[in-house]
Amino acid sequence: MKKNGFLFCKKSLCLLLLTAQLCLPLQAGAMSIGEERTISEQLLYSVRAQFHLLDAPDISQYINDLGYQVLKVAGPQYFNYHFFVVKSNEFNAFAAPGGLVFFYSGLIRTMKTENELVSVLAHEIGHVVSRHIAQRVAKSGKISALTMGLGLAALALGKPELLIGSMAAGQAMNLHYSRQDEEEADRLSFGWMKDMHRNPIAMEDMLRTMRRITRYRSDKLPQYLLTHPNPEARSNYVESLIEIDDKQKVPGYYKKTDNFRFLRFKYRVMLQSMDLEQMRIDCTNLVTSSKDPEQRIMAQYGLALIARENHNFSRAAELLKKVEARYPDRDILEVDTAVLKMAAGRVGEAVDLLQHAVKRDPTDMYAVFELAKARIQQKEYARAEKLLQQVARAMPEYSQMYYEIARVKADQGLNNESRFYLGKYSLYEGRMKQAKQYFTRAKNDTTLPEPLRNEASAILERLKKLEES
Repeated sequence: MKKNGFLFCKKSLCLLLLTAQLCLPLQAGAMSIGEERTISEQLLYSVRAQFHLLDAPDISQYINDLGYQVLKVAGPQYFNYHFFVVKSNEFNAFAAPGGLVFFYSGLIRTMKTENELVSVLAHEIGHVVSRHIAQRVAKSGKISALTMGLGLAALALGKPELLIGSMAAGQAMNLHYSRQDEEEADRLSFGWMKDMHRNPIAMEDMLRTMRRITRYRSDKLPQYLLTHPNPEARSNYVESLIEIDDKQKVPGYYKKTDNFRFLRFKYRVMLQSMDLEQMRIDCTNLVTSSKDPEQRIMAQYGLALIARENHNFSRAAELLKKVEARYPDRDILEVDTAVLKMAAGRVGEAVDLLQHAVKRDPTDMYAVFELAKARIQQKEYARAEKLLQQVARAMPEYSQMYYEIARVKADQGLNNESRFYLGKYSLYEGRMKQAKQYFTRAKNDTTLPEPLRNEASAILERLKKLEES
C-alpha cells in the first residue's frame, strides 16, 4: 500500500510539473483572455490524466444543460464553458480560467435538490465571469509559469500538499478566493437564480451542508472549503440577501423544482464513484425513512442500478417499473430499461426500445450511444459506426465513444484505423504518451485514409504548441 501511495504521489507531482511547463509565461497584470483559454486547455489534460471523468452522455448532457441555463441569464461570455463531473470522494468544486468547471462526485452525493446543484454551479460561474483568478494573479505581481501551473493544478486536483517550496505554496495561496470574491460570486449566483425563478434559499441549504461538513471534518478541511473559505460569513451574507428578496413574497414566482432529472443524475454518479454496499445503505435508508415521496421513489431507482450492476436483472426490472409508474412521461427511463435488457442479454428487445428513443429525440446521445453498442453486439458494424460518428459530432471529447469506434474498426479488420481511434481514446483519457505514439504512427501510415492522417498531424501539432507555450 505504501508503495502504491508513493507511486500515486509521484505521478501527481509529475502531472503538476507538466502543467507548469505547459503554462504560458505570465507578466504582471491580469491574464489575457487568450492566456486563460490556453491554460484551461492545458489544465484539462492534467485533470484527465489524474482523474476519471464521469462523462457518459446522459451525465454530461445533464450537467452542461444546467450550466447553459445559468449562462443564458448571465449574458454573453468570453469563454465556451464546459462542465465536468470528476470521480473523487472529495467535497470539492472548482472553476478554472477559461470556463472549465469541475464538480467532484463527493460533493454531488451531499446534495438533495437540483436547486442546490444550480446554486454551486452558478457560484462557480460567478468566479469565472468575474475573472477572480486572473485578478488575483494581477494583485500578486509577477508570477512565474511554474508557480501558476503548480497552483492551478494543485487546486483543481485537490492536492495542495503537492506544492513544492514555500514560495510556490505562498503564491498559490493568492489563487484562493477572498471573502470579497466569495461575496461577489454569491451575489451573482443569487441574482441569476432569481432570474431563473429558482429559489435562492437553496444557496442557504447548501451552505448549511458546508458548515456541517466543516464541523464533521474539523481535523482536515475539505478542499472546497480551502479554496472557498468562510462558509459562516457566506451563510450570513446569503441570509441577508434572502431577507431583502422581494420575490419571496410573490406567490408562484419561485417555481417548484422537479428533482427527477437531478436525482437520476445523482444516482448515476454515485453508482460509478462509490462503494455499492454503502450506496445500497444510503438508498435503503431513504426508502424507509424519507418524508419526501420524490426522494423515496428515486432511491428505488438507485437500488435498481445496484441490482443491475450485481446482475440481479429481475430485481432491477421490478424496481425500475416502480419508478416508471411514478414518472410515466420520462422518456429517459425507456433508455434505462433498454440498457437493463441489453445487460440481461435481450439485445433485440433493447434495440427496439432504443430505436424508438432515438427516433423520438435524435439529440439524446445517451440513447444514440447505447443503440450503437447494441448494434456492435449484433455485428451491425456500419449502423454502429454511423451512430458513433453522430455521438462524435455532438460530444467530440467523449473518450469511450472512440474506444467503441476502435472496436468496430478492429472487428472489420481495419487495424490501422482502429489504432487512430485508440489514439483519440488515449488523448481524452489523459494518456498523452500513448496518444502521441498512436498519432505519430497514423501520420506516417500511407494506408490510412488521408483525412485521418491529416487529423493525426493536426493533433500532434497542437500538442507540440501547447508544450512549447
